[in-house]
Parts: sequence; C-alpha cells; structure tokens
Amino acid sequence: QVQLVESGGGLVQPGGSLRLSCATSGFLTDPDFYVIGWFRQAPGKEREGVSCISSRDGNEYYEDSVKGRFTIARDNAKNTVYLQMNSLKPDDTAVYYCAARWQGTGQAMCTAQLNIPFWGKGTLVTVSS
Repeated sequence: QVQLVESGGGLVQPGGSLRLSCATSGFLTDPDFYVIGWFRQAPGKEREGVSCISSRDGNEYYEDSVKGRFTIARDNAKNTVYLQMNSLKPDDTAVYYCAARWQGTGQAMCTAQLNIPFWGKGTLVTVSS
C-alpha cells in the first residue's frame, strides 16, 4: 500500500524559508519509475501543481511563480521527497500536498493533474508578518 506523509509546514515571515518533506512507502514494485510532486491549494482557489519530478530521468517541473525560489529533491535512501521553499511570499500560503503516480512526466502530472491515485493529507504553509 502506497502511503505519502507530509511534514514541515508552519508559519513563516515573508522572505523566509521552509522545507517540506514527503515520506513515502509502498513504491517497492517499481521504485525506479514513478512521478512524484507537490501541489497546493489556497482558500478559494483551485489546486495547482507546484513542482513534480520523474524518477526515471530526474526531469523537474516548476510552476512559473515558484521558479528560482523552490527546489524539489529526492533522497532515495530515505524514500523521501523534499520541497525547499525560499523567498516565501504571502501568495505561497496554502495547504501543500504530496502526490504520486506510476507513469508519465513531471510536467504532465503537475499541469494536467490527471490519474493521480496517491495523495498525502497535506501540510499548511502560512506566510505572514
């Protein structure tokens, strides 16, 4: 059974940093081919794909508003995916979700948001002074 558990959210001032973690389990059948990423949903807004990465080629996708500020990274030994968030802005305030599926590309998963069977419960990030 695939499980995704997020952590690392909290309250941070504008310009600050946070690192989100997504601990994964259950990718044992094909650990070398999955797509995993981060999504967020702010109050009153649609969910959007923030950053996604393919395990097959390491190709990374970033939503335009986070390019240059956020970095996605995998630690295969720890079965964990991270989202390093720097220069945070109030507009980054949202519940952040980790999600995964078996095939496709990072860009496809983040933009189309289709056929994603595995989701974490989310962690709240609040950027405020």
